[in-house]
Amino acid sequence: MNSVDLVGRLTKDIDLKYTTNGTAVGTFNLAVNRDYTSKNGEREADFISCVIWRKAAENLANFTKKGSLLGVQGRLQSRTYDNKEGQRVFVTELIVDKFHLLESKNKIQGNNQNNKSNSNTQGTTNYDANSSRHYQPSKPFEGTPVDIDDDDLPF
Repeated sequence: MNSVDLVGRLTKDIDLKYTTNGTAVGTFNLAVNRDYTSKNGEREADFISCVIWRKAAENLANFTKKGSLLGVQGRLQSRTYDNKEGQRVFVTELIVDKFHLLESKNKIQGNNQNNKSNSNTQGTTNYDANSSRHYQPSKPFEGTPVDIDDDDLPF
């Protein structure tokens, strides 16, 4: 079974690009705290590379920003490629199937003014990358195309 559930914060905004066929692909790193502290008493974190596809990638890019608290569900995938120096590079990343926004919309937008009156509105919003139900973002996200051949797609 290849199933992963993580909760963490975005280390930067989602990097959203489009394949030559117009398929959206988003990449991001999720900082996930470890359950224990180091010998110095400091909490350590792991930085997990993640990839999300299609409409879910556009939604995630539109509804989050650096520091947003997310829950993600997906599967691990490993791949290799040769870098410019001719060295073989091994990459393991989480292919995200679902994500959950774990903060209120006001907190994600950094709107402290509304947080005072809506301090108990924290909730979650769930998005399924494989669902036929699509969510329309408030504004379209304009990304730059990335050259990915259809044969390289994991589906």
